[in-house]
Amino acid sequence: MAAQLDYRTIEEIFGRFQAAEPEPKGELNHVNAYTLLVAVALSAQATDKGVNRATEALFREVRTPEAMIALGEERLIEHIRTIGLYRNKAKNVMALSRILVEQYDGEVPSSRAALQSLPGVGRKTANVVLNMWWRLPAQAVDTHIFRVANRTGIAPGRDVVAVERAVEDQVPAPFQLHAHHWMILHGRYVCRARAPACRLCLIRDLCDFEEKNL
Repeated sequence: MAAQLDYRTIEEIFGRFQAAEPEPKGELNHVNAYTLLVAVALSAQATDKGVNRATEALFREVRTPEAMIALGEERLIEHIRTIGLYRNKAKNVMALSRILVEQYDGEVPSSRAALQSLPGVGRKTANVVLNMWWRLPAQAVDTHIFRVANRTGIAPGRDVVAVERAVEDQVPAPFQLHAHHWMILHGRYVCRARAPACRLCLIRDLCDFEEKNL
């Protein structure tokens, strides 16, 4: 774990990220808040590409919790069978869809507490939905962000909640909205777990990673 970087260094890091990608986007395909919620819930322990393949046909047919209930669990399973833990995820999607219809008039709630009360929706999923749909500066810490935050010193922490708090505390306000997307993309394509592409890194001169391969 690298030491916490200072304010000016973090500001420079995110300035470079912003210059390279002013409006970073999440890579999960969706058409509304409900399909985003379902896609993120399905993405646990799965790749975004794998989820997108599985939901391509599903989201042409199902775009509301009412439509998901009408589809039924077995037909949902047929769509998402290629995704890990698909049976349990199908049960959760059906259960959260029923709750949305019964308690929220078919709408996806916009508070973290309400989202986390839904089956299969944890803090990370809730934060992704809050950030991507309602454009709140919620920080969804996945393995990529956890790695980048600790390797670089942007927001070191011993667990995902500590890193989430550190990103909120350390990253300057103008960069908060897109901070988690910049870090996810950086971790996914450059600061990889086993073979970091340090030679291609925009922030290699600012990063405190001791094993960088320059």
